[in-house]
Amino acid sequence: MTTVPSLTFAFEIRAEVAPSLHIGHGDGERTEFTPITGGSVRGPRLNGTVLAGGGDWSDTRGSVCALEARYLIRADDGAVIDIVNRGYYHEDADSPALREGDLQVGEAGVYFRTAPVFRTDAPAHRWLARTVFVGLAREEDGHIVIRCYSLD
Repeated sequence: MTTVPSLTFAFEIRAEVAPSLHIGHGDGERTEFTPITGGSVRGPRLNGTVLAGGGDWSDTRGSVCALEARYLIRADDGAVIDIVNRGYYHEDADSPALREGDLQVGEAGVYFRTAPVFRTDAPAHRWLARTVFVGLAREEDGHIVIRCYSLD
């Protein structure tokens, strides 16, 4: 019997960001840093605050942007959780609009996906560090919004 994996919504990260800083570019490549200045985490499995001080490094080659963000979350119970979130952004006519019930979670023509990895020693949140996640991301009102789903 073949089992097909499924995704279960865990929480949504709404990261506030400052304007990107241009670092440089080489042959066909542009490198930038986008400071993360705060935000929130809300959902059935985790609630908290995105702490200021992290950021997102991006390398754009051609039309594909490779992203690597690193920042901290403070859960509502006070636990600090480290997140490294790698992914890709590119505009692609074949990328469908993504919906979850009545909620738009992905824009048509845009591929913006991530693979967040978490670290913490807080007993209530260790499940984060032993679970594979997929993030569906979008830009909304000056925030990067990432809906995080556990891979079951």
